[in-house]
Amino acid sequence: MLNCDLLIKNGEIATASDSYKGDIAIKNGKIIQIGEIDCKSSKTIEADGNFVTPGGVDGHCHLDQPTDDNSVFADDFETGSISAAFGGTTTIIPFALQIKGKGIKAAVNEYHKKADGKSIVDYAFHMILTDPSHNVLNNELPDLIRSGYTHFKIYMTYEALKLNDLEILKVLSKARALGAMAMIHAENDDCITWLTDLLLEAGKIAPKYHAVTRPTIMEQEATHSAISMSELIDVPILIVHVSNERSMREIQKAQSKGLNIYAETCPQYLFLTSKDLDSKGFEGAKYICSPPPRSLHDQEQIWLGIKTGVFQVFSSDHSPFRFDSDKGKKVEGSETKFCNVPNGVPGIETRLPLLMSKGVLDERIDIQKFVSLTSTGPAKIYGLYPRKGTIAPGSDADLVIWDTKNKFTLSNSLLHHNVDYTPYEGFELNAWPKSVISRGELIIHDGDLNAKLGRGIFLKSDLPMPARTFDKSSLLDRIEKKVF
Repeated sequence: MLNCDLLIKNGEIATASDSYKGDIAIKNGKIIQIGEIDCKSSKTIEADGNFVTPGGVDGHCHLDQPTDDNSVFADDFETGSISAAFGGTTTIIPFALQIKGKGIKAAVNEYHKKADGKSIVDYAFHMILTDPSHNVLNNELPDLIRSGYTHFKIYMTYEALKLNDLEILKVLSKARALGAMAMIHAENDDCITWLTDLLLEAGKIAPKYHAVTRPTIMEQEATHSAISMSELIDVPILIVHVSNERSMREIQKAQSKGLNIYAETCPQYLFLTSKDLDSKGFEGAKYICSPPPRSLHDQEQIWLGIKTGVFQVFSSDHSPFRFDSDKGKKVEGSETKFCNVPNGVPGIETRLPLLMSKGVLDERIDIQKFVSLTSTGPAKIYGLYPRKGTIAPGSDADLVIWDTKNKFTLSNSLLHHNVDYTPYEGFELNAWPKSVISRGELIIHDGDLNAKLGRGIFLKSDLPMPARTFDKSSLLDRIEKKVF
């Protein structure tokens, strides 16, 4: 008879490609068998026909990140990972931020210090490149990519973070040569600056004007620009937090041409709108994030893009700032200008329940699409698959058993982040993780936390794609042929 540490019985097992009823046997943190299993187990969990999905992979979340405005991220690796786990996420990928004028290796080393001994779930790091100096591009970045840090983010906006087009081209050519994945925050910074100045001159400072400075047409323009540079270099990129139909259509058009353009969207673009920023008083500041929530029409189009395969990743973009705090949204007071409000919304715990409730159970998407978007897709794109992101023999036993039989009203009091609000307060949901298993350990069960701080391990990422020599001569030849 098979011996195992944990046996999950009678689950409706869902992967990105299939769904079937069966048992899952786990030993030494790995899945060892799937099917109808007769196993001598130390512990058995009866799934009772509920969905069993791979643990979520949140490919875009911000924890304990430095800021330049005296604000403080509400969640560190302790509270952030606990909140993630309660929401069914067993792998998180936050960001090691390079400070301009300093190296990227220093940022990674500092971020490890922040993570060590705190996370209850496994984690990898994205890097944020803000200063692609000669040394960073030719020495530090190649060393880090070879060491398992194979994905990074670049910004087209924010003064402290943005790269110009020349810098982006240099970075993308390096990504091609090294086989790394570049994530791009696509918004037109000059347009944002110009519109912000116009609004401030007119005395329009309320939170709602944050959305006015970031119109969909300029997110579309930046998305088109990023795709054009990707096509020029012939390198895959991932456009993060796509918010609207116009930007999505740019991505869809590129994909239809055979370009390797990946796309991510987030809960705020399915469940919030720009009208939330126009809430009474300073309440609209709760919803300030970039890009901002858009229209109901854009929501419907993003849903369509999810259903038709434009998007490969559904992330939280968890950027947690407390609302009623002089270190959070009110760092400059409650009468401040919209451009002084820290940017971001919390969502690391609510990401999966929202999509399961409003997507799968409301029959807008199937369970396979849910798994692909929330686990398999990001695991593949960020070099963690098949260790993470699927239910298969040999994979880590990261699993979620879902309770979908009890309808409830979402309230911040139910959540475990260190934020004093949720933008989804009052939403009616009927899905929540009943049991969460990380590497074979039952870390959440029936609302109780059973994990020790620091049990999460750092994950080195494989190269998401083959490295391809960046040959300047062949690039120039290719451009010349297109011109003539």
